[in-house]
Amino acid sequence: MRTPPRSVLVVVTRRIGDVLLATPLMRSVKQAWPECALDVLVFEGTQDVIAANPDVRRILTIPERPGLLRHLAFILRMLRRYDVALSTLTGDRPTFYAFLAGRWRAGLLMPTHKERWKRPLLHRWVPFDGRNTHTVLMNLALTGLLGIPSRCEVAVSWRPQDAERIDALVGRGPAPPIAVLHPYPKFNYKMWHRAGWLEVASWLAARGHRIVLSGGADPAELAYVADLARDMPPGTLNLAGKLSLGQAGCLLARAAVYLGPDTALTHMAAALGVPTVTFFGPTDPVMWGPWPKDHASPTNPWGRLGSQTVGRVRLIQGNAPCAPCNKEGCQRHVESFSDCLQQLPAAKVIAAIEAVIGER
Repeated sequence: MRTPPRSVLVVVTRRIGDVLLATPLMRSVKQAWPECALDVLVFEGTQDVIAANPDVRRILTIPERPGLLRHLAFILRMLRRYDVALSTLTGDRPTFYAFLAGRWRAGLLMPTHKERWKRPLLHRWVPFDGRNTHTVLMNLALTGLLGIPSRCEVAVSWRPQDAERIDALVGRGPAPPIAVLHPYPKFNYKMWHRAGWLEVASWLAARGHRIVLSGGADPAELAYVADLARDMPPGTLNLAGKLSLGQAGCLLARAAVYLGPDTALTHMAAALGVPTVTFFGPTDPVMWGPWPKDHASPTNPWGRLGSQTVGRVRLIQGNAPCAPCNKEGCQRHVESFSDCLQQLPAAKVIAAIEAVIGER
């Protein structure tokens, strides 16, 4: 761009993980133009993951399904409010939001005839690659349109009061090493089996680790983690539903090891450089594998097939030849489970934990 913009809006109206993996784009913009005011538009309920991000001036939120009058009022407030608006998603709404908000607009679009109608809404666009490019790199493709350098680090941040909260819950000073286990993903098709979690927790506890369970505040998640905690080793600390995402990030930073499925907290652990073990079933790691700390290469960290290690992250692929199938469970809906994860033995996960702890 000929002159640095005074204001930039980044549109990421999707899930928490999408917002987190857009932070490298936010950092790239702020590093290139430190004087610009950078705002982010997200769905309500996802803003916590960037609430303490130092690159962001203001977080704008909109319900996933807003009422007509509220939506119209929001749109009118956004009209040509920013010098630059960037959409990290190919959907109709994020593209339209960028069109309304920015005097100059760019975004990701599907390179199909059906989607051609969106192109006039943007000044520049990047063809979306939904198979061979990691989400971080796909977002960073927008920096090429802006003519600024790319910064690859995924930003996990928290406030001083978040650290105080973690001190109050887990203590400070010398203590047994913490193993954070995040057993409940948003969808069943990403879930590992109960017996595996219990076996791994017993193995870690026998080697001197204090087990800390993390989780969100959804009633089903709270019930599942509470039931699991009853059979966990003595001294297990159940923090499900008790932490903000900023506080969870602070907790992760103190962990000796983290274990979790394909979920936002796993991305946070990997970004912080915590020894991380994660298991991916139907999800393609090329696009969605956790971005490891200090991976600055402009290439994908992960291949599509097989269990892999990058930096301090060990990614275990589901125990079936069909993984990754990119389907929502073996019954093709979010409530169904994935055989490749349900058949994954605890011994394989324990071996991975041994490897990442040893590397540290």
